[in-house]
Amino acid sequence: MSAYPPPVTPLPEPGMQKPGMVTAIAVMTLVNGALNIMYALGATLAIVFSTLGIGLLCAPFTILPGVLGIFEILYGAKLMSNPPQPVQPSQAIAIMEICCILVGNVISVVVGILALVFYNDATVKAYFSQINAGAMQPPYQPSQP
Repeated sequence: MSAYPPPVTPLPEPGMQKPGMVTAIAVMTLVNGALNIMYALGATLAIVFSTLGIGLLCAPFTILPGVLGIFEILYGAKLMSNPPQPVQPSQAIAIMEICCILVGNVISVVVGILALVFYNDATVKAYFSQINAGAMQPPYQPSQP
């Protein structure tokens, strides 16, 4: 038998449901993640094949949407999970989505701006603080005999 209790998973209050804006953020992030991965692969292949391989030197410019797409899918999956996992609002992902304007991805810019606006809503802030309340408990200290 272990001296430590099992980890505590925060459960939402009985009457609290996931706000629609959180679901919208999750869906937009998942869809945008898939689009970013396809955009990165398509742009890389187009550059490489159109320049007969010499454009491989320009391929690092397409890394941002590809890596961002992976992070977006992982974050969106955490937001969609049931029961909710403790997760903070990711303003870093939203800012990186806005930075995708550098590679011509306008859809990511729109999703990033909407995510930042939704993160500032009072119900969304309350939801994130509520699901993270149980995750910020101090570690278990066994009593001394």
